[in-house]
Amino acid sequence: MFSLLILPGDGIGPEVMTEVKRVISWFQDKRGLKINIEEGLVGGASYDKHGIPLTEEMLRKALEVDAVLLGAVGGPDYDNLRFDLKPERALLKLRKELDLFANIRPAQCFDALASFSSLKKDIVSGLDIVIVRELTSGIYFGEPRGIHTDGSNERIGINTQRYTESEIRRVAISAFELALKRSKKLCSMEKANVMESGVLWRDVVNEVHADYKEVELSHMYADNGAMQLVRDPKQFDVIVTDNLFGDILSDCAAMLTGSLGMLPSASLGNKKVNGLPRAMYEPVHGSAPDITGQSKANPIACILSFSMALRYSFSDLKNADLLERCIEKVLAKGYRTPDLMMGDNGQLCSTTEMTDKILEELEAI
Repeated sequence: MFSLLILPGDGIGPEVMTEVKRVISWFQDKRGLKINIEEGLVGGASYDKHGIPLTEEMLRKALEVDAVLLGAVGGPDYDNLRFDLKPERALLKLRKELDLFANIRPAQCFDALASFSSLKKDIVSGLDIVIVRELTSGIYFGEPRGIHTDGSNERIGINTQRYTESEIRRVAISAFELALKRSKKLCSMEKANVMESGVLWRDVVNEVHADYKEVELSHMYADNGAMQLVRDPKQFDVIVTDNLFGDILSDCAAMLTGSLGMLPSASLGNKKVNGLPRAMYEPVHGSAPDITGQSKANPIACILSFSMALRYSFSDLKNADLLERCIEKVLAKGYRTPDLMMGDNGQLCSTTEMTDKILEELEAI
C-alpha cells in the first residue's frame, strides 16, 4: 500500500485536484491500485485557516508519505503579506525540508497540439525532452542575500550563487540515470565562461560521466541553450542545469508545447521513505486566479503529474503509460479546454468534461 498526500492549494488547484482524484479512484476501482490518500491545506488556503502557509503538522505528513501531489499556491489576495507568510514560501519549504533537489520537467508536444506552439509545427512536432533542474541550492538559497544600504545611502540587492560538489554531483547522477532510461543523451548547461560556479558545475558533471560512459554527454552555455531551444529543440533529449538557469530554460521549453496547462513536473530526492525516494509532483501552471471557479482550467497537467507519480514513486509504468495514451487519444479526437482552443478548431470542454473524456478512454481499454 502506497501513501499519497494531496495538497490542492489555491486558485484552480482544488478544481484540477478534484479531477485527479476521480482518475485515482478509477485506477483504484478498475486496476487494483493500492494508494492510501490523505489531504491537507497549503499556501493561501493554509494561511486563511492557520495564519501560516505551511503548518508543522502538514510538513510532518509530507515527510512521512511516499509522495506529495500539489495543486498550486498563491494569488492576489496574498500579495501584500509579509515575505515569510506568502503562499510560495510553503512550496520552497517543502522542497527544502524534503530535500527535493532534482526537478524533472518534461516538455512533450502531443501531435494533436503541434500547431499550438509559438514555433513552426515541423520544429516541435514529436518533441519529447526533459529538463532536470537543481532545486534546493544555487542563487535562490545562497548567502549572503538581501537588500542593504551602503555608505552613500544607496540600496544594494545581493544574491549569492553557491554550489558544493556534492550538490552538483547528486543532481548530475539523477540526470544521467534518467538519460539511461531514454536516448542516452545528456546536455549540461551552465555559464562556465563567466561564472566560477559554472566551472565547478562542468568539472563535476564530467567526473560523474566517468560512471555513465554509455551516455553521450555535451556541454552548452545556458544562454546558447535558450537560443537552441527555440531554434532546434529536438536536438536535445535530457538537459541538466542549475536552479536559476533551470527555472528560465524549463519555462522556455514549456511554451514550445503550446500550453502550460499540459505540463507536469516531479521533484525528487534521494532520502528514502519505505524504500522510495521522497517526491513531490505538481503541474507547471500557477493558481490562475483569473479563471478560478469557472471550470475553464485544464486538468491534464495535474493528471499527468499523477502519471509521473505512478512512474517514479510507485514504479507502475504500465498504468502510467495507459493514462498517458488515453490523454493523447482524447486530444487526438479534438477535445479542448479553453487554453487549447484555436478559433473553431476543437470541441470545447469544461474542466470536468475533459476528465470525463479521459475516463471514457480508460474504460474503453
